[in-house]
Amino acid sequence: MAIPELPADLLKGHWQRLAGHAATGRLPDREALDAYRADGARAAERGLSLRALVDAALAAGEDLPGVLPVLRKAVSALMEGYEAAQLAAIRSEESARREFVDDLLQGRAERLAERAEHFGLRLAESYVVTVARGLRDDRQARADRGLDREARDPGQVGREAGQVGRDPGGRIERDRDRIERDLITRFGSHNVLVAVRDGLLVCVAPATLPAAVGEFTHHVRARFPPGWRVGVGRAHRGPGGVVASYREAAQALELADGLRLKIDVVKAADLLVFPVLLRDRSAIEDLVHSVLSPLLEARGGHEPLLETLEAIFASHGNQTAAARRLGVSPRAVTYRLERIRRLTGFSPDDPTQRFTLETAVLGARLLGWPPTADLP
Repeated sequence: MAIPELPADLLKGHWQRLAGHAATGRLPDREALDAYRADGARAAERGLSLRALVDAALAAGEDLPGVLPVLRKAVSALMEGYEAAQLAAIRSEESARREFVDDLLQGRAERLAERAEHFGLRLAESYVVTVARGLRDDRQARADRGLDREARDPGQVGREAGQVGRDPGGRIERDRDRIERDLITRFGSHNVLVAVRDGLLVCVAPATLPAAVGEFTHHVRARFPPGWRVGVGRAHRGPGGVVASYREAAQALELADGLRLKIDVVKAADLLVFPVLLRDRSAIEDLVHSVLSPLLEARGGHEPLLETLEAIFASHGNQTAAARRLGVSPRAVTYRLERIRRLTGFSPDDPTQRFTLETAVLGARLLGWPPTADLP
């Protein structure tokens, strides 16, 4: 008897087994069950529906009495093979995605454009890369490596991002799956790519779709524990542009840590001055040492004075607003600023001196100044 609606090479010998069971009561042996599993796998690989496969298997026994036991075993084996093939295909797709993302973000150009089309990316367009960090495992790995104090040279940021530990518990992977599904539901599978790289959750989206950055941030805020932070690169064109945007986004996270910024979302476009400052490292080190070293001799330590300067700069020179930021009285702010002026010879009230002080304070944060060995 022919099996309807299936290629001729599937379910070969199925009706004969059913007829044999009806005559003798024998169930299919291991070899027969393995053949069913292989048929299930071939059906999945060819894109045939599981329903059609099972319907065909059941239809073969319609005119044969007492074949339910063998049908149950046959259908179970068919489904095992079908599901195993689907799982293997999913794993292969995930492996291909990880390999593609690694190649894309590292700038390995072999067949990138062709492979990008498979994932819906058109690399001739401009893309923005957004990265999210914040899982406990990730922060611990950073602390163990001392990156928070050492990752200050923009030229090292891309290399150091590759040193961050991967998430051993798989939590980022689970978040990635949920966030990617949500983004695809809203923007379509041909507009966004979400992946995990170097302990960061990475979102690649067209520059013409700025809402994707906000939606990605919304889902990170909803799923990541407190302490998360998002970095946003600038829009760049082509495969090299994706790499550049990714490095900018990762660097924005590093700079935000060094500057002790309180904001959750940092944009590379807002921090362009800081890589410029650090480009001449020896010059910024000399500025910090020359201007701020006298603060190390202050009673009560240098840190309250640096925090006061940061609050003054953030408040545009308004001492009352700075006092509110610090949680102290305006008189305390006035007193601290006078101490700074006497110790350093610089006053934030003078425009030129204010710029020098602010640049020195920013440089100090970026450099992790002062080193522990320099503290009295």
